[in-house]
Amino acid sequence: MKLTTRGHYSVKALLDLSLQSRLSPASVKAIAERQEIPAPYLEKLLIALRQAGLVKSVRGAQGGYQLAREPREIFLGQILEAVGETIEPLPRHTPDAEQAEDWVTYGLWRQLHQKLKEALYGISLADLYYDARSWQAAQGEETNFVV
Repeated sequence: MKLTTRGHYSVKALLDLSLQSRLSPASVKAIAERQEIPAPYLEKLLIALRQAGLVKSVRGAQGGYQLAREPREIFLGQILEAVGETIEPLPRHTPDAEQAEDWVTYGLWRQLHQKLKEALYGISLADLYYDARSWQAAQGEETNFVV
């Protein structure tokens, strides 16, 4: 599995939203500037995340985006799937029955894939937030949060 720009930007945007007040939405422009993401691209990602129920949009002059759920209820696997990331480690294939080593390799990759999927659905946005904060503190960095 490779995390593409789409997945990376989506996680950055949601981490940014997790820092914002639950009372006021964040504009696409503000998120884009803080996280250095092109605003038109971010808008497309946020639409996909909204359709997946991970963020909600608020219309109006003070509108923007907010998390639709608590950060501890949003998981990395959900974020990646919402923006079309694949969590498949290998293209789907059927091993050659003539070669036992294909079945061994296939079985190994299936087990690894299952463990990877469990990990992605076990890491919440809150976990990522606290890991990033801990890393920044260990580096002696300010609390401004840019992923």
